[in-house]
Amino acid sequence: MQLVDQEQAVPKYNLTAEQERKEIVRQYRALLRVIKPRLKPGDKELVRRAFEMSVEAHKTMRRKSGEPYILHPLAVSRICVEEVGLGVRSTICALLHDTVEDTDITLDDIEREFGSEIARIIDGLTKISNVVDNNSTQQAENFKKILLTLTDDPRVILIKLADRLHNMRTLESMKAEKQLKISSETVYVYAPLAHRMGLYNIKTELEDLSMKYLEPDVYKEIARKLSETRRERTRYINEFIKPIKDKLDKADFLYEIHGRPKSIHSIWNKMKKKAVDFEEVYDLFAIRIILDSPPEKEKEDCWKVYSFITDMYTPSPERLRDWLSNPKSNGYEALHTTVMGPSGRWVEVQIRSKRMNEIAEKGLAAHWKYKEGGQDEDRFDHWFSQIREALSHQDSNTIDFLHDFKTSFLTEEIYVYTPKGDVKMMPIGSTALDFAFAIHSAIGSKCIGAKVNHKLVPISHKLRSGDQIEIITSNKQKPTEDWLNFVVTAKARNKIKDALKEEKRKVAEDGKYTLQKKLDGMGASYTPHNIELLANFYKLQSSLDLFYRIAIKTIDLKELKEFHVVGDKIELPKPKVEEHIKHEESVRTIPKKDTELIIFGESSDRIVYNLANCCKPIPGDDVFGFVSTGKGLIIHRTNCPNAARLLSQYGHRVVKTKWAKNKEISFLTGINIIGLDDVGVINKITNLLSGELKINIAALTIEAKEGLFTGSIKLYVHDKEELEHVFDRLKQLPGIHSVERFDTDSV
Repeated sequence: MQLVDQEQAVPKYNLTAEQERKEIVRQYRALLRVIKPRLKPGDKELVRRAFEMSVEAHKTMRRKSGEPYILHPLAVSRICVEEVGLGVRSTICALLHDTVEDTDITLDDIEREFGSEIARIIDGLTKISNVVDNNSTQQAENFKKILLTLTDDPRVILIKLADRLHNMRTLESMKAEKQLKISSETVYVYAPLAHRMGLYNIKTELEDLSMKYLEPDVYKEIARKLSETRRERTRYINEFIKPIKDKLDKADFLYEIHGRPKSIHSIWNKMKKKAVDFEEVYDLFAIRIILDSPPEKEKEDCWKVYSFITDMYTPSPERLRDWLSNPKSNGYEALHTTVMGPSGRWVEVQIRSKRMNEIAEKGLAAHWKYKEGGQDEDRFDHWFSQIREALSHQDSNTIDFLHDFKTSFLTEEIYVYTPKGDVKMMPIGSTALDFAFAIHSAIGSKCIGAKVNHKLVPISHKLRSGDQIEIITSNKQKPTEDWLNFVVTAKARNKIKDALKEEKRKVAEDGKYTLQKKLDGMGASYTPHNIELLANFYKLQSSLDLFYRIAIKTIDLKELKEFHVVGDKIELPKPKVEEHIKHEESVRTIPKKDTELIIFGESSDRIVYNLANCCKPIPGDDVFGFVSTGKGLIIHRTNCPNAARLLSQYGHRVVKTKWAKNKEISFLTGINIIGLDDVGVINKITNLLSGELKINIAALTIEAKEGLFTGSIKLYVHDKEELEHVFDRLKQLPGIHSVERFDTDSV
């Protein structure tokens, strides 16, 4: 592999020292202007002290763009106030959020100057910054610490989200592989977290900015098409809302009405999910009606407006979302409906009050503002208490923690009912077994089935919003390992693991006894050092796993003969170490089939690699290398279904990679075709591919049903350019509706 110097990001910043000083003062004054309404006596002096401390601490530091570092904490502070709705203490924390990690200032210094509350928040922010930069086990541990801080003081996460938003807005100054890694973390953890905290605008912007770097071509194309259709869209929105405005005016409603395009990321998701082109995404924009109603009339007024709209335009019954009766657990309240507008176009309409709108835009910060004493347990508090319960579960294996947290706490929700009619909010994808554990651990452990809407279903049955569930139990039932395959909530997973561990512990006692006898026979002691060394040797997470494997005889203790005993300690056999070195050397052998990948950051020797089965990259695709355990270097596409997880959780194993031009080698890829079932359609396709384009077809399957055909073709192409040419030519054939690339490992 040839080694190529990486392109350096060129700083665009070139102000003089005096201009920089003026810019810093200008940004500071802008911050004071936005926070002015929240200042109480003495607050302005505190903010100034924090600003001066941050300026002094960061005075020699610059960002990758070349600008003075202090402009970053100033920008984060403004986002906290303007876009998240936080106050003075959070502003002070935002100004100082990087000082403990990056400068000589200590937490003690901050506590002396600003008190324990601000020191505690900055401690949480310092911990969170290490989350996505360590190995996966350490990362999960750090994430637990952050979430403990979140449940104690959610401002930590809110300030961190503001910090991440500013970093994403200024990401163009970073190197390409950094852009990939940071964007992947953002879309994997931070955007869902913003959504869960009720910050929809920030969540949308984070997703769009991530997509700008992860899928630049698609992002630019959708942005261009949105821009081209803006005038026509505005005309249509005005036509759509005119009769609604007339009706609202006649009814003496105080209101605002806005039309806005959907985010680029959500349009792209719709295109992928429904396998349609941009032009076929029917609801490219949403209309938002915000009512100025008193709290006691909010719901009534929203439903009145809904009836006005559905009198004028026909609604789609399955697209009604009633978050007035059942607000989301992040506090979101609104009515959403999709109606058929003029010219046969579907339009999404969102109806909410001013209070609901502020909660939708400012999330948790606005929720606190409207919270009154004497309410039932607040939905955020309930969410935090669930997180505390999940965190209190001590599991030695923390690598899956982040995934469990995402599926339990960061996904969309459904609401379901108990037999008595009580509402339970569950993560989307929850099964009857998840519901059983949500009611009580003992009920979950004994669950043998359920009745959903009075019909008998297995425990793996996936629930839908509005289902009423009755759990059926048996005292003979106990959890099994396969239960972990179909539960999504952290509570269910943890309780199942606990039960399995207890069962495992009983079996492991035999293995422990066997190992003690074996060690005695070798003249070694049964000590924590020896047990830990053996567990590491067999690549096991804990001593319990070691004893269990010995008990069920999947570990053969004959290998202990190779160990050396020094005193009462055992030492690893030396040949294993040499073998490991040989393996490392073998990774640098020349591949038999040179696929011309340039791999950066390695020695100039050629490196063995494999192309990932999950996404089948071909030359021209944006790719990255991932160092996997046991399989060497695996090359993935940056838009691979697994990319966000790999880049965000295992950033330290990612190697920058790109293709060099080589027309000698063909790569197997696959395409799906949908079209009208016409006589000779297969002939037209094969003539084009084999005859005209000289493409080598590896496999072809066509199925026809009710006038439509679906075809899957596996073919060899030289690069992405050639594949795109194939796409264009196939789409030109009469009757072809869609052509898209496989995104599975079925190639």
